Parts: sequence; C-alpha cells; structure tokens
Amino acid sequence: MNSAKGWTMPDARAKAVSLWDEFKKFAFKGNVIDMAIGIIIGAAFATVVKSLVDDILMPLIGLAMPGDKGYEGWASQVGDKVVPYGKFLGAALNFLIIAIVLYIFLVKFLGWIVKAKQEAPPPPTKQEELLTEIRDLLKQRAAEPAPVPDRPRE
Repeated sequence: MNSAKGWTMPDARAKAVSLWDEFKKFAFKGNVIDMAIGIIIGAAFATVVKSLVDDILMPLIGLAMPGDKGYEGWASQVGDKVVPYGKFLGAALNFLIIAIVLYIFLVKFLGWIVKAKQEAPPPPTKQEELLTEIRDLLKQRAAEPAPVPDRPRE
C-alpha cells in the first residue's frame, strides 16, 4: 500500500508467513526436538525422585526421629514464628538425589561412551596410507647422508 510520501508498507500477510516459515525451521530441527524430549523426560524423572524422597526416604527417616507428622512436622520455634525446616530437608534431599543421578549419567556414563568412541579411530583410507608411505620415505631420505659429488681431477 502506498502512502503520501511514496514509501510502501510491508505486506503483513507476507511477514506472517515468513515468520511462520522461520519458526517451523527452528522448531523442527533435530536439536530442538531432542531438547524438548530431554526436558519432558527430566520432568518425569524429577517427579519420580520427588515421590521417592517424599513417600519412601523421608518417612523412613521420620521413623527414627521424633514427631507425629514425620519430616513435615519438623519445625523450630523462633519467638512467635514457626520455621518448618523438615520440608526444606526433603527438598534438599530431592535435589541431592537428582544431582547425583545426573552426574553419574552425564559425566560417568556418557563420558565413558564418548571415550570409547574416541579410542577407536577409523582405519586410514587408501589415500592416507599412501601419503604416510611418502612421508616416511622422505624422512628416510633426509636422514641418509647426502652423497659427496666426485671432484674432477686436475
């Protein structure tokens, strides 16, 4: 659409289609989809660990500690305020378990897989073998003493 000053306004529909195309290229790249799957699995894993901590570990710890409500009832009285530190301990244990499992998986397990892949280099190609032979021959020639040319007799 032309205005009084002679410049054209960008077509909104073309911009929207272009934006949609750019978004599709970004959203359906393999890395983005892999990341989304990782986030979903991570959230599910966090839920399982939270249940492990809240429903199994902390009640078992609560059996050994005094209190009616288990760890949720653990609190300190500071003046007229109550500080419920039991829930914090549950959340801290939850974090610790997730951190340990992620460390074991990411650093130890995946590091082991990457290291195993790096230890087995692919065999050299025919071209690389020939270049290696040429290099070795040139090194051998350079190490040999150069022949002394015969001097003409006077």
